[in-house]
Amino acid sequence: MEQPVTVGRATGSGGEGPETLAALADLVGEALTARVTLDGQGRVTGWNAGAERLLGYSAREMTGRRAADLLAEPIPVRGGLPTLAGLPRWNGDIAIRHRDGRKLTVRVLAHHRPSGTGVPAWLLLSALTRRTPRPAVDDSLVSWSFAQSPCCAMAIYDTRLRLRRANADMERATALTEEEMLGLRVSEIIDDDSGERAERSMARVLRTGEPQYEENYLRTPGETREHAWSVFTSALRDAEGTIQGVCLSAHDMTEQFLARKRLQLIVEAGRRIGSTLDVTRTAQELADVTVPALADFVSVDLLAALDDVHEPPAHALPADGPLLLRRVAMRSVTPGAPEAVVAAGQVEAYPEGSTPFESLRSGRATLHQVTDPAFTAWLERDPARAARVQGFGIHSVMTVPLAARGTTLGVAFFVRYANPDTFRHDDLVLAGELVARAAVSIDNARRYTRERATAVTLQRSLLPQRLPRQAAVEVASRYLPAGGHAGVGGDWFDVIPLSGARVALVVGDVVGHGLHASATMGRLRTAVRTLADIDLPCDELLTHLDDLVARLNLEEEAVETSGLRGQQRSGR
Repeated sequence: MEQPVTVGRATGSGGEGPETLAALADLVGEALTARVTLDGQGRVTGWNAGAERLLGYSAREMTGRRAADLLAEPIPVRGGLPTLAGLPRWNGDIAIRHRDGRKLTVRVLAHHRPSGTGVPAWLLLSALTRRTPRPAVDDSLVSWSFAQSPCCAMAIYDTRLRLRRANADMERATALTEEEMLGLRVSEIIDDDSGERAERSMARVLRTGEPQYEENYLRTPGETREHAWSVFTSALRDAEGTIQGVCLSAHDMTEQFLARKRLQLIVEAGRRIGSTLDVTRTAQELADVTVPALADFVSVDLLAALDDVHEPPAHALPADGPLLLRRVAMRSVTPGAPEAVVAAGQVEAYPEGSTPFESLRSGRATLHQVTDPAFTAWLERDPARAARVQGFGIHSVMTVPLAARGTTLGVAFFVRYANPDTFRHDDLVLAGELVARAAVSIDNARRYTRERATAVTLQRSLLPQRLPRQAAVEVASRYLPAGGHAGVGGDWFDVIPLSGARVALVVGDVVGHGLHASATMGRLRTAVRTLADIDLPCDELLTHLDDLVARLNLEEEAVETSGLRGQQRSGR
């Protein structure tokens, strides 16, 4: 039996040096394999000590000789052997003549080296170990490989689905030793649905003999994180093919499972966030998508300064005093969101040193455990918040700034308490991606709302503020814009007094919506009043008005063309 070998780790900053290669040669025993290299013409270019032990020829005697001279008989051809030059590898038994005249049957593995690599064309290998019958199933190496296999958790069950063996990874996965699990069923070792599913798969293996696969999820006692496992069950057969037991192997695929969930959440967020140009609804969509997929409680708070100005302030943080944020959306796994300290629509002041203040100061997303000194210091100054944290068992928090196009809009909070898994760095990256998408949609909604409000204000100011009193006619009006862009179009009406107790009633409509339509409407309304004051007949007035519209269109085309040329010059 081979002696046990202890291998030390090489030190140093360089690559594999002579000392490392020498240590490797001592470890594997170079002379235990006969190694021969041949050139393209089949002549020996390399001959190691193992080859000398096998055939009795020294390297000096063999270098330069044709390897075919050593054959005791032709190489057997099965199924039509192609030319050796076209084979990447060849293996088989060949008869070779020993130096003392004996004929040896040697099992050879030959590798064909690609041309142009500067190495010999063929490498021939033959192990010198004596051929012995296969070892019994309980051979020490086989037993150790099962018990110590680091690639997966494995267990062997008999035909009554009772555990007979378990390796070290299975012991860690179940937090039980092999001795403690011996004789128990899977459903008795794991007392939840995953154990029952695994046992049903094992029963199908015994009934059909076909391997089974499924995914299970298990939280090991003493761990806060749930693990995802890909579980394979297969039959163990004796030499006659009779099933004598079942092997269960489980591979930990938690990281792949979490990555898949994160990708699915990003896809879902892209589908659901930003469905409308409404700030509050977009913020709520962010909260709805991320609860409970990412967090147990999420709130979206925007800068209170956005309420009173058309443009956000140049700096998100105040020059002095606390940071004022208005809560516009929130969602919780608990109905009614009882863990929320701030109600929807309420403005809260966050002092310097608080998590949102520091997150906006740095412009980066932050992750905190509630035991972190900075978070603890904030809670000490906020007893109400500290009581909620303690009462609900909140254990980790993420704070992510809402920013788009260089403008800071607010901050999003992500909290976990029902989910025992603490936030990790991957969760922080995912939250940053989702918030960035939502921030762009919120900024679009904010800009749309601002432009719409400006257009409405302009249009209302250009419409008649009151109707003139007329002796010849009694006038009443009601302005009811229709459609999805109500109040932001170019529709208008007017009542213009004329000479001779006459009155002009005007109704107009500019194609389009927004500021441009409102401004054009104002220009046309002014033109109509001017032309009406000249007392032109209706047909001439409309002709002049049509000419004015044509000139306005030409001006617009000139402006658009000029803008396009400017863009082309800047892109050169």
